[in-house]
Amino acid sequence: MGYNIVLAIVIILVYQCNAKLHHNNNSKTIKGKQLDSNSSCNIFDGSWVYDDDYSPIYDASACPFISDEFDCQKNGRPDQAYLKYKWKPTNCPLPSFDGKDFLTRFRGKKIMFVGDSLSLDQWQSLTCMLHASVPQSDYTFTNKGGIATFFIQGYNISVMLYRTPYLVDVVSDKMGRILKLDSIEDGNAWKDMDVLIFNSWHWWVHVGSQQSGWDYIQKGKKIYKDMDRLKAFKYGMITWSNWVKNNTNSQKTQVFFQNISPTHYRANEWNISSGTCKGETTPISGSIYPAGLPAPTQVVYQVMRGLSSSKVTLLDITSLSQLRKDGHPSIYGPDGDHGNDCSHWCLPGVPDSWNQLLYVLLTQSHDRHHVISN
Repeated sequence: MGYNIVLAIVIILVYQCNAKLHHNNNSKTIKGKQLDSNSSCNIFDGSWVYDDDYSPIYDASACPFISDEFDCQKNGRPDQAYLKYKWKPTNCPLPSFDGKDFLTRFRGKKIMFVGDSLSLDQWQSLTCMLHASVPQSDYTFTNKGGIATFFIQGYNISVMLYRTPYLVDVVSDKMGRILKLDSIEDGNAWKDMDVLIFNSWHWWVHVGSQQSGWDYIQKGKKIYKDMDRLKAFKYGMITWSNWVKNNTNSQKTQVFFQNISPTHYRANEWNISSGTCKGETTPISGSIYPAGLPAPTQVVYQVMRGLSSSKVTLLDITSLSQLRKDGHPSIYGPDGDHGNDCSHWCLPGVPDSWNQLLYVLLTQSHDRHHVISN
């Protein structure tokens, strides 16, 4: 009888230990806060919350890296409420961005954004966030060989930008400029990075006078005057995914793909009969964008399913950015009333939240690899 009691106690203790181990294996600690790794804790699912006490990490007037096209306050935007919204995940505490912690963790590392002008938007945001965290630190800013580099000397960290709107190659020959859907020769410049953040889509849809990046499309040995752009994007993304598989080592390089950054040129997408982002001063309430996700996100999801999660992490900013119809420069870009930019984002603004989420994912992975290596 006594033996059976002891055996029962042992079984209970073993079960409890296993349960505790299982819980620890399915959660990750970030700066003292736990983010559950299961589906109930999705940092990209949530809403924008107004906080009158909140201020952006940096002041645009104090950041020397912001392009005129993103500096909405300098260009005369009169409202400032759009600067007071914070991203709040539904079921997750979201750690604040800590620039000094970022710099300390990634001391001696090379971080590169690769893509179009949305990558420029996000890169300038991160350089401003880091500069504001250590304003007295010496830095250099260079642009050589098509690579812009922000380098903070005290931390030996490089935050870089490589502009290439299609990711795949555009090659000039006697026919003209050919968009080669099967080729990434420019990828040599992306090697040896510690972190890569890729982005593409916006240039794929340019047509008519705005279609200035190429004259022909090549797929295999065939040359096309044009092609369904969504199909062309998918071919290009498959080529990119193969490049990642063959040219990156997940033990050395963390790779991210930033999902599609939305535009707000059609107010009927958020149930307004007409209009654009012009004049919008508040986000869409809640967490659902009435028009649903844009079509290219399905291409991204499909291609990502073919990649190991250890190879690429999706920075899934589409849905949360769709809610921010108020976040674009609109007429507060360099062209003033002659322009209406509902594609890029004001700085400070939405890309700062992208970088906060990137920081969370990077520190998550950094802590995990630190535990494994020790």
